[in-house]
Amino acid sequence: MRIKKKIPKPSAKRPPLYFIGYRGTAPGFDELTTWYNREYGGPLTIQPEAGAPESWQANHGPWSAHVVMPLPATHTADIMKNLAWEHDQMGAIAPTLMPNRDMPDLVLFAARLARGLTLLTQGTAYDVTTQAYVNPSDWQNRTMTSFLADDHVAIVHDDQTKPDHIWCHTMGLSKFGLDEIETFYGKGLPESAAKDLLTESATELLRVGQSPKVGTAFRLPLLGRTIRIVNYRTAAPTGRMIGFRELQG
Repeated sequence: MRIKKKIPKPSAKRPPLYFIGYRGTAPGFDELTTWYNREYGGPLTIQPEAGAPESWQANHGPWSAHVVMPLPATHTADIMKNLAWEHDQMGAIAPTLMPNRDMPDLVLFAARLARGLTLLTQGTAYDVTTQAYVNPSDWQNRTMTSFLADDHVAIVHDDQTKPDHIWCHTMGLSKFGLDEIETFYGKGLPESAAKDLLTESATELLRVGQSPKVGTAFRLPLLGRTIRIVNYRTAAPTGRMIGFRELQG
């Protein structure tokens, strides 16, 4: 008896990376395949799920993501209300479960799919983790071998958390199975130093593929600084509780 290979599903530990809002009919997987192979060389393969033609498993080499176009209306009513956009249909792109060290490639692959679906539908992509809206003209086109942390991780400044300090933190490292990182600096000081610290630290943590323990120190060659993790805590700046590791150095 031939055993049918089960299509991987998004893990509960890996929520959707992107929602795609659009109007009209979703592009077929053959249309997405043609676009993707023209843009990135491919080969992209898409396997529809048996009995669920709107649910696809997309693969390029070792990378895999699950695409649903459209999501059932029963699953999207509250989400679409919160997003406050005018699209009447919504799709989703979620990664399959992979080790953290492989997540940069997988996130890059998912971003390529989101870009393609945004362009083909002339819709809007919503980055679930960074809460950024991406219209067709907003995408930065990168080659499959080009990964820049700035494309996937946002730096947020918040002056309401402490009376005399500004809270500066990342939003996006959780895409990769990592805790977010944070630092605090005095009001009136330039924000560029904190942004550079977090950007270079995020790049290093993505390279390593794990969140360092409190007390761990690591070197940032481009800044000529040694950084130490001094605290771990949880916070919910976007309504969902996530972990933060504080940097000093």
